[in-house]
Amino acid sequence: MTMKTAGIHHITCFVKDVQRNVDFYAGVLGLRLVKKTINFDAPEVYHLYFGNEKGSPGTIITFFPYEFSHKGRIGGGQVGTTTYVVPPGALEYWRARLSAFDISFTESTRFSETYIEFLDADGLQLEIVEREDGDLNTWSFGGIRADKAIKGFGGAVLYSTASVDTIKVLEDVLGLEKVGQEGGFIRYKAEGELGNLIDVNAEPMDAGIPGAGTVHHIAWRARDFEEHEAWRSHVESSGFHPTPVINRQYFHAIYFREHGGILFEIATDPPGFANDEHEDHLGETLMLPLWFENSRAEIEKNLPPIQVQELDPSKK
Repeated sequence: MTMKTAGIHHITCFVKDVQRNVDFYAGVLGLRLVKKTINFDAPEVYHLYFGNEKGSPGTIITFFPYEFSHKGRIGGGQVGTTTYVVPPGALEYWRARLSAFDISFTESTRFSETYIEFLDADGLQLEIVEREDGDLNTWSFGGIRADKAIKGFGGAVLYSTASVDTIKVLEDVLGLEKVGQEGGFIRYKAEGELGNLIDVNAEPMDAGIPGAGTVHHIAWRARDFEEHEAWRSHVESSGFHPTPVINRQYFHAIYFREHGGILFEIATDPPGFANDEHEDHLGETLMLPLWFENSRAEIEKNLPPIQVQELDPSKK
C-alpha cells in the first residue's frame, strides 16, 4: 500500500516555566497561542499550542510546561532541531530581533541554505531558514509584519539511534522522497509546502534523555479521518504497533515508536482549533474536554495564570 504524508502536523515538547514559554514563542517569535488546554493524561499540566493565525497543520508547536520536570538531554530517539521558515529576505530581521532580546545565535549552511540556529528558554534547539514555499502568516503580534513573520515549520532534524531503521520508515511507511545527502545528514521531502523537509543523521547517535528542553514526539499529517484509519492499518502492516485512534479534540491521533527511538504520531488535519472556540478568539480561554468540565474549578485553581504579552526588548 503506497501512502504519503504531506509532512509535519505538529511537534510537541517538554518545558518547565509556562509564562517563560509563552513569552518566548508568542512574545519573541510572534506565534499565536491558538489553544490553551490541559494534558488530557495529566490535567494538572497545561497543554499549549502555538502556530499561525489559524493553527494550520505544519505550523503547530505544542508544549507540556511542568515546573518540577527534570532537565532532559537532546540526543538520539528525538527531534533534535525544529526548523522554522520565514519569507525570503527576512533573515536579517530575525538576526536583529534575536540580538535585541539578547538571544545568542549561530549560523550554518546545510543543503545550500543558510540557517540561524538558537535555543529557546528551556534549551530546545531551533533554527530559522528562508524559503518561498508556504503562505504568509497573517497573525501580527509584537510588531512583526507578515513579510517577516514565521510561516510555520520548514521541517525538522531527526536524531536517530538507528538511522537505517528511521530512514526505512521515512521512505517506506511515510512515503517521503530522498532528495540529498551531505555533512552527515540525509534529506527527505514530503509533498506539503510547510513542514516538508526532514533531515536525519546518517550515522546512529547515542540516545537522549527525555525531560524539559526536549521534544516528546513529532506528528505527521493525515488528510482526513478516513485516510487516518488507512494510515493506522498501513503502520500496523509495516510491522509496528500503533495505538488505537485517540480523539484529541482538535485532531485524531495514533502513535508508534520507530526503531530509531523517535515517537511518531499521525494526526488528522480536521477538525482544527476552531472546533470549540471562534477563530477570532483562539487561545483566550482554558478549553477542557467534556469529561473534565465537572472539575474545571479545581483544574483552574491548580494551574498558574499566564498572559500573552508583547515584549519590549529594551526592558528585557
